[in-house]
Amino acid sequence: MEISEKIIKLNSNDMLSLLGYNDKYLQLIENKFQAMITVRGDNLILKGAPEEIKTIESVFKELTYMLNRNGSINTNDVSTVLEILDTGTKIASNSTIDRETVIYYGVRDVIRARNTKQQDYLQQVNKNDVVFSIGPAGTGKTFLAVAMALDALKKNQVSRIILSRPAVEAGESLGFLPGDLKEKLDPYLKPLTDALFYMVPSEKLKSMMEKEVIEIIPLAYMRGRTLNSSFVILDEAQNSTIAQMKMFLTRLGEHSKAIVTGDVTQVDLLNKESSGLIHAYNLLKKVKGIGFVEFSNKHIVRHRLVAEILKAYERYDKQNKHNKSEEDK
Repeated sequence: MEISEKIIKLNSNDMLSLLGYNDKYLQLIENKFQAMITVRGDNLILKGAPEEIKTIESVFKELTYMLNRNGSINTNDVSTVLEILDTGTKIASNSTIDRETVIYYGVRDVIRARNTKQQDYLQQVNKNDVVFSIGPAGTGKTFLAVAMALDALKKNQVSRIILSRPAVEAGESLGFLPGDLKEKLDPYLKPLTDALFYMVPSEKLKSMMEKEVIEIIPLAYMRGRTLNSSFVILDEAQNSTIAQMKMFLTRLGEHSKAIVTGDVTQVDLLNKESSGLIHAYNLLKKVKGIGFVEFSNKHIVRHRLVAEILKAYERYDKQNKHNKSEEDK
């Protein structure tokens, strides 16, 4: 992808009005595009695709005109200008398939639902504030959740994304890993950062994380917070306890959404019966406003061998249970 850079000089007297208090309007504009916007004195430095830079320049020209005409601008003015002037890639109006499947235009390619179950996943998230996505590895549970969160941020439906995982060891000991706490936790959170790096330019992602527009934190660090205007994802939720799941679900504030992903066959807790995901599945199935999407091996979209490997392990587990029951007789 071609990257360009352009400097826009603004009137110093207009800066606060155009960018908003605490850069509120600037953040709305940044969320809409892949390009980076950096403020240096009276200058805006734009870096990204030429088409986006041209659009962003038009946004500020129009906002400056509105400011000079009306004496002030507000959030609705910024949102209206963005809707009118965002001339980026659009889904063809005559393409029903695209409207139903495209989730997000990433930095590498278009992220779309690749089967009917993933389409159902997208529809459930659009309809409900909380969605549980349950199934084996390779079905796109986490990847699509991140794409849907980025899409909501781009449309300014939320103001931040929070990604979380329980730090539960799968055979390794967290205490024996080298480094400080962040370095110890990085391996647990890497699947989330991998998805983000696939969809967002690295410099843009770094900027978003520094501004805490995107946060990636261990589940234990969620306690005591109220998450308003947020898109919250809890990954590997089968390794949360019942108390942790309750804590997570009750963090949700106004204008927020949550996706909970996990695989109930891969519980790493010492007591598998204490899995917060399994408990929530049984407890909340009939609660209005909560959606459930259940994937199976036939919905795996990774390498074809992933499905075959999982089937082999399932047969092995069944045989072991059968042999054990025969021994107990």
